[in-house]
Amino acid sequence: MGIKMSVALSLLVATNMVFANSLIDEAKKAGLKPIPKDKEELNKLIDNPKNKLTPEKIELGKKLYFEPRLSKSALISCNTCHNLATGGDDNVPVATGHKWRQNPHHLNSPTVFNAVFNEKQFWDGRSPDLEDQATGPIQADVEMAMHKDMAVKVVESIPEYKEAFNKVFPNEKITIETIGKAIGAFERTLVTPSRYDDFLNGDENALTKEEQEGLKTFISVGCASCHSGVGLGGGMQPFPAVKPYKYANIGDFKGDKNGMVKTPTLRNIAETAPYFHNGAVWDLKEAIKIMGETQLGKELSDKEVASIETFLKALTGKKPKVEYPILPNSTKDTPKPDLD
Repeated sequence: MGIKMSVALSLLVATNMVFANSLIDEAKKAGLKPIPKDKEELNKLIDNPKNKLTPEKIELGKKLYFEPRLSKSALISCNTCHNLATGGDDNVPVATGHKWRQNPHHLNSPTVFNAVFNEKQFWDGRSPDLEDQATGPIQADVEMAMHKDMAVKVVESIPEYKEAFNKVFPNEKITIETIGKAIGAFERTLVTPSRYDDFLNGDENALTKEEQEGLKTFISVGCASCHSGVGLGGGMQPFPAVKPYKYANIGDFKGDKNGMVKTPTLRNIAETAPYFHNGAVWDLKEAIKIMGETQLGKELSDKEVASIETFLKALTGKKPKVEYPILPNSTKDTPKPDLD
């Protein structure tokens, strides 16, 4: 290799490193934060002081997450709508539950992956944390349709569950709240670090040049004003903010009493179509264009949209290995399935 070529390559590498380091600083100034690389730091971030994580609690929660007997039909579990094999959601426009009924407001099931980073849970933000949220679908008539007392009866009727609850919650009765605590503990572990996190944690080569340019575009056009923090979303924002949402006629959801809607995480966004609270959009490019118009009041160019899409695809993370649990047998006292 000639001296001139060697010098040119060295200058190019140096220039790219300067750009990457500058972009990392720019991203952090815009409010973007990585999933911590250090396990202790991550555990502090995902833990709940009111529901401390333990291996036994997480294992119990995993079993209950996959437990269909917590539904009236004994067919539906948390994993039905939040499938850990398919991006943590169900990849259909509207959540579908007991007796094949659809959510009456045409609400889409959000991903459970990285939900621990949300400031609030549910599209209208009515739950403060995963533990509280986990109790909602169990009791919802159009989801799992299980009365809370029957859910407790299921758990109490199975000796293995009773023993596990006694160990995990030694000073508490088995209630819908302790069931939610166990499930919530498991859900707190469902985080998916990606190359984007490696980049923000200092690895300048973790993202390609095109992905870095996409991140820069993402910041410069204003996407990071709502999709920020570790979760790249999860807070409450007005929706629509500037211009009408073109698919607002699908369903009747208007947000909370102040018109605020939970900003969905962008992590694993390439795996979680369809998009928006009503699952109206299947194409990621179209979703980006709509967000530009609706939330930013901007008509993004095709080049900007493609650049942002390239970055968003880099948010697909490494899923935690979840071994499907073998659930304990029912007993003569376990409530029987009710399909009506």
